[in-house]
Amino acid sequence: MTSTEEARPTSVDRDTATFESLNPASGAVVATFPIDSDVAVRFAVERARIALEWWQSIGFDGRARHLASFKGELARRMSELADLIHEENGKPHADAVLEITLVIDHISWAAGHARKVLAPRPVFPGLLALNNSASVEYQPLGVIGVIGPWNYPVFTPAGSIVYALAAGNAVVFKPSEYTPAIGKWLVDAWATAVPRGRDLLTMVTGLGDTGAALCRSGVDKIAFTGSARTGRKVMAACAENLVPVLMECGGKDALIVDDGADLEAAADAALWSGMSNGGQTCIGTERVYATEAVYDRFLSILTEKATKLHPGSERNAAWGPPTMPSQMEVIRRHVGDALGHGGRAVVGGMDTVKATGVDPTILVGVPEDSSAVTEETFGPTLTVAKVRDAEEALTLANASGYGLAGAVFARSRQRGIELARRMRSGMVSVNSVMTFAFIPGLPFGGVGESGFGRIHGPDGLREFSRAKSITAQRFALPVNLTSFNRPAKATDVLAKVIKLIHGRAR
Repeated sequence: MTSTEEARPTSVDRDTATFESLNPASGAVVATFPIDSDVAVRFAVERARIALEWWQSIGFDGRARHLASFKGELARRMSELADLIHEENGKPHADAVLEITLVIDHISWAAGHARKVLAPRPVFPGLLALNNSASVEYQPLGVIGVIGPWNYPVFTPAGSIVYALAAGNAVVFKPSEYTPAIGKWLVDAWATAVPRGRDLLTMVTGLGDTGAALCRSGVDKIAFTGSARTGRKVMAACAENLVPVLMECGGKDALIVDDGADLEAAADAALWSGMSNGGQTCIGTERVYATEAVYDRFLSILTEKATKLHPGSERNAAWGPPTMPSQMEVIRRHVGDALGHGGRAVVGGMDTVKATGVDPTILVGVPEDSSAVTEETFGPTLTVAKVRDAEEALTLANASGYGLAGAVFARSRQRGIELARRMRSGMVSVNSVMTFAFIPGLPFGGVGESGFGRIHGPDGLREFSRAKSITAQRFALPVNLTSFNRPAKATDVLAKVIKLIHGRAR
């Protein structure tokens, strides 16, 4: 996922320390925001830490009630927020509504499951501590800094914000400098729904320096979404004070089309996964590997469907203009590299990138070492390669340094699951795409260059908690092994017992 910190908006006023958020379609100013200083960021963290005392005192049930109020606020004002997403991010209104509905479902899940996942639970103490009770619980970390992206400016940061709040934390949110108005809308909606806890979710705005200040502000964890390059900078800043990090750093996701797959469904899914939101989706398909038995038919269906799609700024367009203008040059460079190394465009080409948006582009015959295959494009482009069989498809899919998501289309669910298990990625959908994001109980995250740590599900709640182990002696043993006064032969007896129980040959 392209970083929130890699390029600046086109309008920055250094004299007044402000920047303007621009409509990507028209260039019109959406709003003006401050470039928050180190002092301003630390003040936000201090306010959040003060608010924590009340938030943690009300327990799981109290937090669930307030999260339900926040959920209701989003549901009632969904169309209003979708209009703002369309204006500031550029995606079609309908896609914005889908993004918001996902967030609402995740709020409901996190609030309803926090107690079950995080509350104290008994643990069997084992032979050596049989006279003790044992339990583990998950305590909140404190104040979480969330650095969010521009491509899914509600859904992606909410995966950290909502789960952190449900776990008993406060959040200081730095939205992307391309979508700060959306971030402000979310923070204001929280304050409306939970007025007493308005300082539990606060916002700081700015460019890369503000993000760095948040890393050094005394937060208890940073949740970052962006490129691996910027992620390394975030980790370096956090390492100065041993601040733990959660990294979601994008992908170069592959879709495998196996023998016997439903080719109509596979083509439709590849287009949606690869080109919805203008391809600006970290879990979207960028590479397709189709077996030689199905390749020709699949490509024919795919190209026919792709030619019917067009970008634009109108509400019913397939997708909008790139939110970050500099991404257009990345797309142009990748397409040029693919064509320059023997690839062929069956849809689109070098004239793909236009002022109104980026047209659908399908490339075939692209070498696996081309940047169009190895680097994240973040545009409505697909490379489609013919492979001998699913084994070769897996080898090529797993050759990427990224490992975020993937998809498999196969003749049966079981065959698809077998292939999915062998994909080097954090998430895979079988005979569908991106379905894991719709299921709040599933963890979300990657491996390799795609980062580490998990949001969503029980893992997402625990990501913003620390495990605390507690033992309590129920009765004293005749012989205390953890004492200098233990009998000399006590350990010999213990060794014989352990050998008797565990030392038998198998």
